[in-house]
Amino acid sequence: MSTNMTPGLSQIKNIIAVASGKGGVGKSTVTVNLAYALKKSGYKVGLMDADLYGPSQPHLLGSTTGPEGRDGFIVPVDRDGIKFISIGVMNPSGKAMIIRSPLAVKAINQFLTGVLWGELDYLLIDLPPGTGDIQLTLAQQARLTGGIIVTTPQNLALQISKKGAEMFQAVSVPILGIVENMSGFTCSHCHEMTPIFKKGGGEKLADELNVPFLGSLPLDPEIMLSGDEGVDLLVTNENSHAAKAFLHLAKNLEVALEAGLANENVLDIENCQISDGNLDIEWKGGGHTQIDAYSLRIQCPCAACIDEHTGNRILDVANVPLTIKALSTKAVGRYGITIQFSDGHGTGIYKLEKLKNLQTKEQENHFSV
Repeated sequence: MSTNMTPGLSQIKNIIAVASGKGGVGKSTVTVNLAYALKKSGYKVGLMDADLYGPSQPHLLGSTTGPEGRDGFIVPVDRDGIKFISIGVMNPSGKAMIIRSPLAVKAINQFLTGVLWGELDYLLIDLPPGTGDIQLTLAQQARLTGGIIVTTPQNLALQISKKGAEMFQAVSVPILGIVENMSGFTCSHCHEMTPIFKKGGGEKLADELNVPFLGSLPLDPEIMLSGDEGVDLLVTNENSHAAKAFLHLAKNLEVALEAGLANENVLDIENCQISDGNLDIEWKGGGHTQIDAYSLRIQCPCAACIDEHTGNRILDVANVPLTIKALSTKAVGRYGITIQFSDGHGTGIYKLEKLKNLQTKEQENHFSV
């Protein structure tokens, strides 16, 4: 297997999730045209369609070609220089995907670890609407560079978009910015843009969340036609108002990343290791935390140890041996780690901000989940 076809996400510089909170705001259309705009800017780009129940990327990209297999891995489909994977090209019948969450999560894990993405500058992940299992799996299994929120100017869309922002914040995924789609109608004759719904809602939401406003996108017939025909808008009409708007969006995303917004105010680990059965963490930006295994174990935040409704500890501390050891750790997205203990327990996700302030056995044994 050649080095440029390594499975998984290890050779991808920026992994960016695109969310909307609700359907119908044009998130998938924004994602595919942003991918084209980044490619036009000279970047290697991939696109993961994580909407298993309503995959739209095969149609928007104009490709129903199924992916090939190689050495037990999936080779993503290449469409006009964009590598992409979607359940839509793996389901030739076109019938509805009626699957339960565990199978959906398994499919997403396969997209993350079993696809030969190789070297990419950007992997855009088109999230399904909402804040469910698929979104949480991606936040836990992929070290996301950041997230983009797509909204429309209406108050309802803005209110639900906040939920997508809250999801990113809960799992320490930096919000790189807000995109206002369908900001106004572009006349095909005079090329003037007229607000159809409202104006300025996206900017207001960005101000409220204290994140960048990446730009407004028009309600333009050319965008609809390019999506229906599965062609690259930036090739068919690169001088159109719509094409320029997507290029401007791509540039603003670059600026946000260059400004360090992906790492701003995000607690991160420089080095994490097990030393003599205890946890030893060096924090990026300075700081050092050492926590003994016993304190970690009795303050495990999982549902078997803490009542999810009351927050009270239900673990019987008397059953935890004083000689317990931590055996290994595993990163969970950008926001936490799991720890495997010598008593066989390993389901708790320890959030980084909690770890930095975790009480040791020499202090009061209290852990707020």
